[in-house]
Amino acid sequence: MSNQDTGFPDSTGEVLLQGAAGTIEAVVDRPEADCARAGVAVICHPHPLHGGTMHNKVVTMIERSLREVGLTTVRFNFRGVGKSEGEHDNGRGETLDLLTVAEWVGHQRPNDALWLAGFSFGAYVALLGARHLPLKQMISIAPPAGRWDFSAVLPPTCPWLVVMGEDDDVVEPQQVYDWIEGMPTAERPNLIRMPETGHFFHRRLMDLRGAIKNGVRSNLPPLLQSA
Repeated sequence: MSNQDTGFPDSTGEVLLQGAAGTIEAVVDRPEADCARAGVAVICHPHPLHGGTMHNKVVTMIERSLREVGLTTVRFNFRGVGKSEGEHDNGRGETLDLLTVAEWVGHQRPNDALWLAGFSFGAYVALLGARHLPLKQMISIAPPAGRWDFSAVLPPTCPWLVVMGEDDDVVEPQQVYDWIEGMPTAERPNLIRMPETGHFFHRRLMDLRGAIKNGVRSNLPPLLQSA
């Protein structure tokens, strides 16, 4: 069965897609019907070789934040994680995984706005994939500028939110700020700096939730019409 034949579950549920390296494990979460909007957010998780999965607590908080403002969300495991087949590929194959998931979303929900979010390594992969996708919103949480080669990363051509902890102990915050300041002014994201916050947002996850929800509120897609 092709991915085009794999439909969205009617409620929260697992989906298995076919990617370049084999099976891709994904989970779809749906918002409450009375606040559902015409948009789907695909969310990328942190580095697989350091324990990153779609169940990471920052990823699940991103998911919750976007679902609470009315978007359907799709999290997935990169190749070699969980039920996803294949081996870690330093961002190249993971970008293909993302594009496979996003293509499936576009086929299933062609009239919905496509949003893309990522945390840490997932933010890097999301930015690599962004140029190939018709995005309406990008969300980058702790993008690892300075740890990964960002020379091939282009600013997305859509509204873009970056949230960075000022005490990040994995990604050097100043390298992220310098990367952003090196962009043309018109291409820079809306940058939210969170003081006294480390890479994994320990004890600050609810603050992250608020930063995401407030940061995207002006760009929300329309509410779905009730049946």
